[in-house]
Amino acid sequence: MGYYIGVDVGSGSVRACIVDDQGAMLSMATRDISKEEKLPGHVTQSSNEIWDAVCYCVKSAIGNSNVNNGDILGIGFDATCSLVVLNKDSFEPVAAGPNFDNNNQNIIMWMDHRAIEETKEINRSGDPCLKYVGGQMSVEMEIPKIKWLKNHMAPEEFKKLVFMDLPDYLTFMASGVNTRSYCSAVCKQGFLPKGVEGSSKGWSTEFLTKIGLEEISQSNFNALGGPNESGNFTYAGNQLSTVSESFIKSTNINPGCIVGSGIIDAYAGWIGTVASSTIEVPNNKEVVNIEECAGRLAAVAGTSTCHIVLSKTSIFVPGVWGPYRDVLVPDYWCAEGGQSFTGALLAHILSIHPSANELSNLVKQRNVDKFSFLNNYILELSRKNNLETPLLLTKDFFLYGDYHGNRSPIADPNMRAAIIGQSMDTSMDDLARTYLAACEFIAHQTKHIIDTLMNAGHTIKAIYMSGGQCRNNILMQLIANCTGLPLIIPKYIDSAVVFGSAILGAMAYSSSKNNSDKGGADLLWSTMSNMTPDGTTVFPATEDSIERKLINVKHKIFLDMAKTQQTYRQLVENAIR
Repeated sequence: MGYYIGVDVGSGSVRACIVDDQGAMLSMATRDISKEEKLPGHVTQSSNEIWDAVCYCVKSAIGNSNVNNGDILGIGFDATCSLVVLNKDSFEPVAAGPNFDNNNQNIIMWMDHRAIEETKEINRSGDPCLKYVGGQMSVEMEIPKIKWLKNHMAPEEFKKLVFMDLPDYLTFMASGVNTRSYCSAVCKQGFLPKGVEGSSKGWSTEFLTKIGLEEISQSNFNALGGPNESGNFTYAGNQLSTVSESFIKSTNINPGCIVGSGIIDAYAGWIGTVASSTIEVPNNKEVVNIEECAGRLAAVAGTSTCHIVLSKTSIFVPGVWGPYRDVLVPDYWCAEGGQSFTGALLAHILSIHPSANELSNLVKQRNVDKFSFLNNYILELSRKNNLETPLLLTKDFFLYGDYHGNRSPIADPNMRAAIIGQSMDTSMDDLARTYLAACEFIAHQTKHIIDTLMNAGHTIKAIYMSGGQCRNNILMQLIANCTGLPLIIPKYIDSAVVFGSAILGAMAYSSSKNNSDKGGADLLWSTMSNMTPDGTTVFPATEDSIERKLINVKHKIFLDMAKTQQTYRQLVENAIR
């Protein structure tokens, strides 16, 4: 039996797991990582700290697994789409600002919003590549961050830089091979695969010149990994090489272990979930190729939530990132919707309420987590008031929760939160109602994204969730009711993303045995379907239920609140011009 390692670098922690070739997870190791926010909206991390945490977790996972080291055959990586800033000659960390006084803080995180003005300038260019990121680049993408660095560094210092998306940095450190994944380059850096819009080099000299990054094209795009024809770009799970000597020394990993090309964390969530079978959803034995999974939407939830759906053809969706070709397998396209603030929204709502301390004391006394406590509290409050459904607790309370801007489908970083129906009540009852309203908002925004995808031509048949939010039964039922779709919860609720990376490690090993360095839909699908365990399903309530009737009318109010906020902002702008 072979064994594989998955490594996942999230926003606040690193984890590594060991799985066997039947998909059984044998061990897990986790280590927290820090971030800094020297100025509002400027969020950085350290690649040194992250790599140390990766080595610790891999070594610990191997040690805890009781697996013969020589039987560990492949390793896969995923990470947040954060920008790693390095010296082009030494590949040592270079400070990413805002003060440029600490080279150890050399990663600009995905959630960093410093480059709002640069993003606006890029989007005014009207370049054809913008069609493939939902019509406009997001402040969370990496080209705006690179442009911000140029605007705030001395020219001679900027020219010394090379940039990597964090997943590519991890595979570089693990293998010693300087490659870039199509996933990172296409999704976050404006790269167009060969043939898309007539592209041959991947990068557009015209685009980079228009937005003031001509230095990158003048140096043959080396700061971004070189041109497409250089052979430096890889599909998900491509074999790169065996592990590097330095990685072996740091982890005691098998020297023959194959490193697979990495991907962005949300895409690892797609790989780790959508091959799940349930009694209620057609068995995967009936799904003979990956194209038949096109209707399975992966919702990868954490601090934020990403929504990924596959298609055989390019489908343009306003306000949704993509269509991205080749980011999972050759010649298939992905659309990526997203909510910037889901897990973070619930945490924020609870932290700012006047009863926050009372809630903390109660959960400590009862030794439960806050969400389990509140879900039970809501059910009890509903029974106490003889309500037909707990949703009647918030029937006149409307919370719009875009505290951190809107990623999809409005694609407006200036969107903010709004509450209608708030009273002077500061009790635990009011905290529970506010929390329930925040859960409703997450469900309504999920429906907004899915409806936008479907109106553009996607067919969504089911939602495959992952992340700790899967344990929130009220939130899961709200999403199912709001969208009217079955929702599948994976076996590895908290570990679906790192499990997806382990699948990439298995795919890389299989690729090496077949003497192939090309990604392939058949190989990816066979590996996924062989290794992914069964999930469980949450079904929506019937259409004539009070839950569906109430949530349907509140969805109209949700849409109106979003539109009204934009109208109000425009009225104010018109008045002060």
